[in-house]
Amino acid sequence: MKIQTFKALLKSMRPQQWLKNTLIFTALVFDEKLLDTQAVLITSLGFLLFCFVSSSVYLLNDTTDVEADRQHPKKRNRPIASGALPISLAQWVVVLFLVISFPLAYLLSPGFCIILLLYLVLNLSYSRWLKHIVIVDVFVLASFYVLRVVSGLTLIEVTRFSPWLYVVTTLLALYIGLGKRRAELSLLSDEAHIHRRVLGGYTIPLLDQYITIVSATTVVAYSLYTFSAPNLPANHAMMLTIPFAIYGILRYLYLVQTNQGGGAPEEELFTDRPLQITIIFWGLAVLLILYLF
Repeated sequence: MKIQTFKALLKSMRPQQWLKNTLIFTALVFDEKLLDTQAVLITSLGFLLFCFVSSSVYLLNDTTDVEADRQHPKKRNRPIASGALPISLAQWVVVLFLVISFPLAYLLSPGFCIILLLYLVLNLSYSRWLKHIVIVDVFVLASFYVLRVVSGLTLIEVTRFSPWLYVVTTLLALYIGLGKRRAELSLLSDEAHIHRRVLGGYTIPLLDQYITIVSATTVVAYSLYTFSAPNLPANHAMMLTIPFAIYGILRYLYLVQTNQGGGAPEEELFTDRPLQITIIFWGLAVLLILYLF
C-alpha cells in the first residue's frame, strides 16, 4: 500500500472521531475504578475495538454516499469522494475490522459484543433510513453516545454508577446533535435539503428553540446528578463542577451561533481553546472530588 493511500485510509477512518469513544471510560471513572488495573486494561481494549467498528461505519458511509459527498462543498474533499482512496480497498478494510472486532468483543464480554452489534446495525439503519426523519435523526445520533457509555458498563463490574449519567449523556448528545443540524443548515443555506434531505424539515428558529429547551434541561439534569447521586460525597462537593458544565454548554452554543461551528463537534474540541480548558478543569474537578473526598 502506498503511503498516500495509507494516509487517505487513515483520514477516512476519522481518528479525530475516536474522541467520542472515550465515553466508554465513563463507567470506569464514575464507578471509581481508575485505580483497578484489570478494569482499566479491559476498558482500554474495549475502546480500541469500538474505534475499529466506528471507523468501519465511517468507511461504509463514505462508500455509500460517495456521489452525494461529491456535491457537498466540504465532503467532496474526503478521500473516497475525491478518489484518493479506492472504494474496493475501503470495503476490504471494513470486512477486516469487523472480522477482528466482534470475536474479540465477545471474549471481553458478550454484553459488550451485543452493544457493538447494536451500534453497527443502528448506524447502518441511520445511514439508510433514519437520517431522513425529522427529530428522529437527532435522537438516533444521541443514542450513539449513550451506547458508548453503556458499553463501558458491560466490561466491568459496576456497583456505584448513577442512572443520572444516562440522562445527562442523552441530553448533552441531543444538544450537540441539534447544534450540528443548525450549523449544517446555516452553512448550506437554501441548498441544505439537497445535500441532506432531513434539513428541509428544519428551520434555524425551530432548532434554536430546541437547543434552548435541551440546553436548559441538561443543566438541570446535571445539577440534580451532582447532589442526588448516591455514590457522590455527602458534602455535595460535586456541585462545584456545575459552573464548568454551564460554561461548556454556553461556549458550544456561542460557537454554533456566532462562529458557525458545531457542524463537527470533535473539531471544536481540537480547535477551541476555552472549550478545551473548560473540559480539562471539569475533568480534574471530577477526579479530585470522586477520588480524594
